[in-house]
Amino acid sequence: MVKDKYKVLKEIFGYDAFRDGQEELVDSTLNGRDVLGIMPTGAGKSICFQVPALLFEGISLIISPLISLMKDQVTALNQLGVHAAYINSSLTEGQYRKAMENAAKGQYKIIYVAPERLMTDSFLSLVSSVDISMVAVDEAHCISQWGQDFRPSYLKIVEFINMLPHRPVIAAYTATATKVVKEDISCILGLEDPTVVVTGYDRKNLYFAVKKPKNKMTELLAYLEKNGDKSGIIYCNTRKNVEEVHEALMREGYLTAKYHAGLSDSARKQNQEDFIYDIKPIMVATNAFGMGIDKSNVRFVIHYNMPKDIESYYQEAGRAGRDGEPSECVLLYSGQDVKINEFLISKQTENEELDYEERELIRERDNERLRKMTFYCATNECLRDYILRYFGEYGGNYCGNCENCLKEFEDIDVTNEAVNIINMVKSSGERYGINAIIDGIHGSENAKVRQFRLDRNPYYGTLKKTTVVRIRQIMNDLLIKGYLFLTTNEYPVLKMTELGEEVIHEENGKTIILKLPKEVEKAPAKQKAGKKQKVVDVKYPNLFERLRQKRYELAQQNHVPPYIIFSDKTLKEMSTYLPCTKPAMLEINGVGTNKYDKYGEEFMGLVIAYMEENGIQPESIEFKFEDAQDNQNTDDDAGERKVTLKDGFETYRDSLVAQGVVQAYAAWTEEEEQQLKEEYKSGVEIKEISEIHHRSEGGIKSRLKKMGLII
Repeated sequence: MVKDKYKVLKEIFGYDAFRDGQEELVDSTLNGRDVLGIMPTGAGKSICFQVPALLFEGISLIISPLISLMKDQVTALNQLGVHAAYINSSLTEGQYRKAMENAAKGQYKIIYVAPERLMTDSFLSLVSSVDISMVAVDEAHCISQWGQDFRPSYLKIVEFINMLPHRPVIAAYTATATKVVKEDISCILGLEDPTVVVTGYDRKNLYFAVKKPKNKMTELLAYLEKNGDKSGIIYCNTRKNVEEVHEALMREGYLTAKYHAGLSDSARKQNQEDFIYDIKPIMVATNAFGMGIDKSNVRFVIHYNMPKDIESYYQEAGRAGRDGEPSECVLLYSGQDVKINEFLISKQTENEELDYEERELIRERDNERLRKMTFYCATNECLRDYILRYFGEYGGNYCGNCENCLKEFEDIDVTNEAVNIINMVKSSGERYGINAIIDGIHGSENAKVRQFRLDRNPYYGTLKKTTVVRIRQIMNDLLIKGYLFLTTNEYPVLKMTELGEEVIHEENGKTIILKLPKEVEKAPAKQKAGKKQKVVDVKYPNLFERLRQKRYELAQQNHVPPYIIFSDKTLKEMSTYLPCTKPAMLEINGVGTNKYDKYGEEFMGLVIAYMEENGIQPESIEFKFEDAQDNQNTDDDAGERKVTLKDGFETYRDSLVAQGVVQAYAAWTEEEEQQLKEEYKSGVEIKEISEIHHRSEGGIKSRLKKMGLII
């Protein structure tokens, strides 16, 4: 077993350096200190506990809430040459017994386990007889009643840890945690003087947008027309919506899977695998799908309906772009979404083991979260900034990568309208909801206005000349900015805030600015205003497609998801830097020793063949990389060094020629071409011809094309 964290990172996982926050968490864990890591989806949480697990003497337990997550993680580790297993309800009795026997023999360094399995007699018997070095709790927000995915089974973790012969290092990780949830995790798990690392919630590679279409399906189909060749997830809030959207997309010819609780276990499993293996690149699902899904090449997440809270939205949206590549998160909003979510909150039966008072507190919490989610859909400010502020992270108010930041806005002074609205709320005794106040201030004569006697209010009809739409926009802005507050009881009512009081009493007069999109003429279809231009981020895109196809074939052969072979990011680097030597290939991000031994030569062969076919000379390519030693800062000449592929390639080629293995790039003689022609016409397979001539299959095909023998 390799005993150095940098060697583990490079040789096992294929990375040259730790990402932000990872090394501090790894070091603390290795030093025997508890840790709490709050890192956005795709930031590399798994590395933080997998690297220490491989360096510890004993076994590390990873407690995870979902079977799909465990399976993905264990499959990925096994592909890397790491002995790992999972213990959950998906195992047959025989498989479970075998896994427990192997674990008892010390054959696994890492065991993933469901929280429900911790307190079983068989598992307690196992952990009493082996050395448990670390217990890592993934999706740790599930332990808090204030977390959006509270799971009572997570409370068993503390009892389990207390029953171990000796206390191991405890590590807790989550992607989404407010201040309250963060404190809950630390307290409930009993973390002792933990190293707390919050790397920030920002996912800079994600583009955020909120659309308010008249017809959601029309909007969805228009989006897929441009992006339907990519892998993506479409979230719906009900099974019915999932079925309707799935059927509509199938009719349009999109390869689409579906996932919801109403399907059989076998159907859900099959559909999930179809999606993960890129057989059906689009998944339509309820929020039952996704926690722990580690599919790295998801390029878009569309919410067909608004989720119930920011935590859920950000976690679901965060399933896009886990490989760091640019990806899009689009929410299709309508007022009906709010009503459906209010109904779902009122009818939810989870947490029935709690008493009435506790359930009421959680219901109020959920309603307040729904309000914050609704405000997200209404704001004209930076969408990314809104999300980050929700989690207590403050940055700039312009990100340059969300729909609102890329729109042109105009500032409108709405101070007079705002003052009238706030005064109407105050003078009516803070007893009415949004719609009643809007009707009153607009001068409506409906029965409700008369019933509530709002027609006798001094501010009745003061905004008669202002459209209801504009009044509602101003009202939303006042709520978002904290001038007004909406209660969370069964019949929400508007209340004043201190800020609101300042507005109506401030002597100098506080100016309230409403930010609204500018009215612009529609641009031609190909140049729509605000549309992001596609950026080609691969130097040789045709090669990238070949590598993707090879990855897919290997995935089918090895029965693993394509991204477990190599991520899109890794293939893009190959398609840009053209590594055709082993040292160069090992410098590609995501290519470790084990991955190279399994797949490196096949992908390198495709690169070499592509270069031959297209007349790309090695001397024209420069491959940049960081020396692995540089990451440890032990070298005097640390820093970036450059290696030209010409030097590396020629050395590699010459060594192979000397061994009689290959003659790539050697000129074809007339005699050789004549022999090639005869061999091909006599039916000799290209693979065999390749072996005869000591050239790559791609090189053989390229020469046959030039000779006009194949197309």
